[in-house]
Amino acid sequence: MLSARTDNFWLRIIYIVSVLVSAAVAFLILGPRPDGIEGALDVTSLPKVNATLNGLTGIFLLYGYILIINKKRRAHKNVMLLSFATSTAFLISYIIYHWFKSGPKEYVGSLPAFYYFILISHIILAAIIIPLALITLYRGWNDHIGKHRKIAKITLPVWLYVSITGVIIYYMLYW
Repeated sequence: MLSARTDNFWLRIIYIVSVLVSAAVAFLILGPRPDGIEGALDVTSLPKVNATLNGLTGIFLLYGYILIINKKRRAHKNVMLLSFATSTAFLISYIIYHWFKSGPKEYVGSLPAFYYFILISHIILAAIIIPLALITLYRGWNDHIGKHRKIAKITLPVWLYVSITGVIIYYMLYW
């Protein structure tokens, strides 16, 4: 069992990492780029990769939930780590895409109110899911089962929403 001091240390690290990741993503999407960086790498296939990674994350999250309901704890842990891995791969791919392609893609569809509702809620919850997922994984990894269950009840629906809306946003922008 971890001491409260160790636990607080890791929670602080999680919060710092979460803020830094969110700030880095915001800067990479909205901030200035060096001259000549846009188009230096062909990133046209990355939106499809990102949607696929978001979809896989959602599938893994649901499968992990089914596993834990069926008391398959070891398999649940492995699948949840896989969910985290696909989310991390998504984040890396997303950052690469936006670094080499300036600004967000403009929505030109016929459902702007729906699109912007989905987009804004997705962005806000994507920032929130970083510390939620990290804390949930941390507590599960360290067998803080009571605390893990409590936060997982919040993390799962938020993470699922972010994953599913990521796929919806892709389809609304690129199809």
